Amino acid sequence: MAIILIDLVLAGDNAIVIALAARNLPPQLQKKAIMWGTVGAIGVRAVMTVGVVWLLQIPGLMLVGGLGLVWIAYKLLVDQGGSEHDAPVVSTFWGAMKTIVVADALMGVDNVLGVAGAAHGAFDLVIIGLLISVPIVVFGSSVVLKLVERFPAIIQIGAAVLALTAAKMIVNEPMLDSVFDGSALPNTAARWATYIITVAAVLLGGRWATRRAATRS
Repeated sequence: MAIILIDLVLAGDNAIVIALAARNLPPQLQKKAIMWGTVGAIGVRAVMTVGVVWLLQIPGLMLVGGLGLVWIAYKLLVDQGGSEHDAPVVSTFWGAMKTIVVADALMGVDNVLGVAGAAHGAFDLVIIGLLISVPIVVFGSSVVLKLVERFPAIIQIGAAVLALTAAKMIVNEPMLDSVFDGSALPNTAARWATYIITVAAVLLGGRWATRRAATRS
């Protein structure tokens, strides 16, 4: 049950990434991107879970993953048109797939550690949890995609969620425990400042870049 609950939380982030990455594709390719994006996301998560002991030995992994996810959130917010629309459909599809897989690999570091801990070495339970999350990700991506088409403001919300996920990864970096870990006022202030600054930087940076592109065109 713990693994399933963790995977349910993961499915929300996956659904947002897949929907935002696929939103500029032609309708006939959106379902294909959702399906293969889900397969890629689950595959990456499974490989990372198996290699979790090795991942734990990499210093600064959470920090690098968090900073990478900040960039992904920014790009998903900015890429609302432009040159990629004029590119061949196949390259646009693979561009979306690359974004989905890379983003999930970055997001998965912290969550994979949680899944592996809940499994206590029972990887059959991990695989069962991943399989349960597949239909949730597919359904969630389809719902988010339809909502984005109807309410474009959801793109901003999705980017903010990904930015918050990135900030949590940075805060959970073991190398930065002296800054963020603890209940003292400086630690608490540092955590909240990281959350607020990261989300604000992604949203304001995306808005600025979009306006700049619109002015140039």
